[in-house]
Amino acid sequence: MRATPLSNCERRFILRAIEERKRLDGRQCYDYRNVRISFGADRGCCIVELGKTRVLAQVSCELVPPKPNRPTEGILFFNLELSPMAAPGFEPGRQSELLVKLNRLIERCLRNSKCIDTESLCVVAGEKVWQIRLDLHLLNHDGNIIDAASIAGIVALCHFRRPDVSVQGEEVTVYTPEERDPVPLSIHHMPICVSFAFFQQGTYLLVDPSEREECVMDGLLVIAMNKHREICTIQSSGGIMLVKDQVLRCSKITAVKVAEITELIQKALENDQKVRKEGGKFGFAESIPNQKITTFKMESTAVDTNNVEEQAEEIITKADPPSEVFTKPILHTPGTAQIGEGIENSWGDLEESEREEAVEEEGECEAAALECQNMETEDTGTMREMKNDEPIVLSDSEEEEVVILEPEELPKKTRTQTSLKQENTSKKPFNKRRKKKRAVY
Repeated sequence: MRATPLSNCERRFILRAIEERKRLDGRQCYDYRNVRISFGADRGCCIVELGKTRVLAQVSCELVPPKPNRPTEGILFFNLELSPMAAPGFEPGRQSELLVKLNRLIERCLRNSKCIDTESLCVVAGEKVWQIRLDLHLLNHDGNIIDAASIAGIVALCHFRRPDVSVQGEEVTVYTPEERDPVPLSIHHMPICVSFAFFQQGTYLLVDPSEREECVMDGLLVIAMNKHREICTIQSSGGIMLVKDQVLRCSKITAVKVAEITELIQKALENDQKVRKEGGKFGFAESIPNQKITTFKMESTAVDTNNVEEQAEEIITKADPPSEVFTKPILHTPGTAQIGEGIENSWGDLEESEREEAVEEEGECEAAALECQNMETEDTGTMREMKNDEPIVLSDSEEEEVVILEPEELPKKTRTQTSLKQENTSKKPFNKRRKKKRAVY
């Protein structure tokens, strides 16, 4: 599942490449991606990488009561988890349709195919049996989850060892790995799933589709088969109609791919068993190549410590003699010093230039002070002349000085005359009204 769906341009590009018998990663139509298996420090723990798709498998066991309808058979439990760590489209704690379909397909592939002998898991009939639990966790999603999960599941079951048990009467004793060697599971065959993607209603066929190819495909066919060419399960999805010849062709391709993967699994199990018996290093950390920076490892190189003094004397004799060493500092001028051969210091020159700059600054300051005094004397002279004729009001603000001049006396007289005329005009109609009132009386 992708965080953002493919655009129409990307879809057309992928389909056009498939029509031309080309794939985005450079593979041929029937090529399978590289399969890499690495085991953990504990038994039953492994990581399977199918290209960039990565699945972690862990097997555990415990003694539980058997099912009432099958008292002499052990219990197998399978669980696949899809977390947002693998792809942003997966939601935690939610059973999506894809997750339900994958879990059912894994159960049919591993449980219904009877690849594990469940009767060998019985300890006491009707009372105690082994429950084998297989947990699959998708670490990274790059297409074809079911194939990677089926390979990881069967590899983890083959690699797992359960504790040894002894029964005396009604007492059941479980031994630790130090007391007795653990017992492997009884596995009859190894079913492995191979997926086929169909495009344009079955016209084109691809093996092991990637994530981008899954977003464009019309249908999917999954065939689970073992190396004996026995079909364990088969499932078709997508709503496409397949012809009998297409199914037969896919089954033949599956037989070839299953034989190759089974041989790879057996070699990986043999190598891990050999390393554990010899007491070598094993686990996920040891399976990482040493070339990677994350391992913090470097191959140790042997150092020859013989005749070290003789080699050192030869190197010293062949080397050039050292240059003359001045034991006392050279004093050129006061304030400067030099030891050996180098550039003379210029502290004294800097001091003289600083002094000249200081003298120039003092001269500029004095000139500015004289100009300020001249301006003040001119201002005081003008103030005295104005005091004799007109009053001056100065503002208390620290900004520019503002001089306010009062108007002359002549305009005052004109203002008073106009005001008196207005008052007389306003009084005349009032007097006339009073005279009229008196005549009435």
